[in-house]
Amino acid sequence: QVQLVESGGGLVQAGTSLNLSCTDSKRTFSNNGVGWFRQVPGKEREFVAGINWNGGDTRYADSVKGRFTISRDRYKSTVTLKMNSLKPEDTAVYYCASALRASVSSAKSEYRYWGQGTQVTVSS
Repeated sequence: QVQLVESGGGLVQAGTSLNLSCTDSKRTFSNNGVGWFRQVPGKEREFVAGINWNGGDTRYADSVKGRFTISRDRYKSTVTLKMNSLKPEDTAVYYCASALRASVSSAKSEYRYWGQGTQVTVSS
């Protein structure tokens, strides 16, 4: 079974950068799309960025386009989300998830396995 572990969250100031990592300890998601989502209390979990199985296709939410970059290292079973120019509205718990398919998707229903999340807090 896929076990995803997020790391890299923390408290940062607006305008700075942060890198999140998602590692698959079982090394089983190399043939699947992977997505990053985020959630704040009282709101739906929303799509942030996604990448297909080989890294050749990526997708971003409009709110992060141009600031966030998703990439993957299939050999290390790691997906990274580089977040630049952070804003207070980026504050959330960030989750990575392994997709049902090899392609990239922005739909939560297309993801089967989820990590426990990592908190990102951006102060103004």
